[in-house]
Amino acid sequence: MLEQSGSPLRRGRYCAGMAVILRRILGIGKLPADMRAELEPEGILHLAEFVPVTFRFSGSVPGMAAKGNIRSYVGALVLTSQRVLGTLSTVPKVAGRAIDKRWDEPDEGPVKADLSASGLAVEVDVSQVDPGFSGRLSMHYKTAIPEAVLTTVPRRSLLLTVPREWVLRAVGVPAPRPA
Repeated sequence: MLEQSGSPLRRGRYCAGMAVILRRILGIGKLPADMRAELEPEGILHLAEFVPVTFRFSGSVPGMAAKGNIRSYVGALVLTSQRVLGTLSTVPKVAGRAIDKRWDEPDEGPVKADLSASGLAVEVDVSQVDPGFSGRLSMHYKTAIPEAVLTTVPRRSLLLTVPREWVLRAVGVPAPRPA
């Protein structure tokens, strides 16, 4: 009789570890070169790549209803002297902007983003984006941000406005890209 190589928990950790290695080899979660070139002149204060991002959604939008939907992504988080930028990646060398907020833009909108020592938390009541939507959406970029960096940025809490297509794409419903 063949013995199993370790407990299910141990095998799960091995698989998760291999997934991380594979993402790094393929560059999934790395800040794309064009975005890096755009941000470097602004003075990068903090750059974290291959950041685990926990996505949660409970609610409904046209084309989707979910109750307690939790997904794991990987992305990059960048703080510059001019903005905060967070990306999400699912394929190599491609990343979508999940958040891109300049510090000098007006602080208004239904999306709340909070920076802390444990990363960036983004939350939104999607009915505030579009009355046809209901529920809550959140993303947590899990990366350590040094206190020295947090004291450098103009503020730790941000409000921003997003188009309805941002919510649709975030929950997995195809939506047209802005022209």
